[in-house]
Amino acid sequence: MARPAIVRKALTTGLENISTQDIYREIIRRFDEDPTRDGLERTPERVEKSLTFLTKGYHENPTEILQGALFDVDYDEMVIVKDIEMFSLCEHHMLPFFGKVHVAYIPNGKVIGLSKIPRLVEVFARRLQVQERLTRQIADAIQDAIQPQGVGVVVEARHLCMMMRGVEKQNSSTVTSAMVGVFQKQNTRAEFLSLVRERAQTGF
Repeated sequence: MARPAIVRKALTTGLENISTQDIYREIIRRFDEDPTRDGLERTPERVEKSLTFLTKGYHENPTEILQGALFDVDYDEMVIVKDIEMFSLCEHHMLPFFGKVHVAYIPNGKVIGLSKIPRLVEVFARRLQVQERLTRQIADAIQDAIQPQGVGVVVEARHLCMMMRGVEKQNSSTVTSAMVGVFQKQNTRAEFLSLVRERAQTGF
């Protein structure tokens, strides 16, 4: 039996006719600052541009990005792209979290152009996020695109919502993983995690 379509209501807040810059200007005023002084006069404009960039992933299609660089290759060993720099915004406090993403998959007839994997990470990171969802979205996108034997994703990140506020712990980091297909097997998972931890003598 087919699932009924989900109908999403258009979100309304009553502020639709107020510009984004005016909203930021009012936020500045509410924190007892003068939005007209030199240092703050153009801040609403800058913040709008900044957040437009930091959330541009909502307007990008991960499937199209991956489909643009798929290749038929007779290769069935693990492919790893590691130490991908990642910057995102926590959806709970809209403060940054940042770190590294490690992605692996075992092909099943098709491989992804290597530059597209960091590009995929960027698409999902440039949204309001939680680290757990980000990790799963990367894995699912690769699984859906090429149906490999399996996908593994590990994300290591530091969260400014923990470092600047709240518990204020400067040295804590959060590690999340998503394992699909053969990466759920202990030996494959262990090989992936071992290769992620490995650092070559050259410093890479």
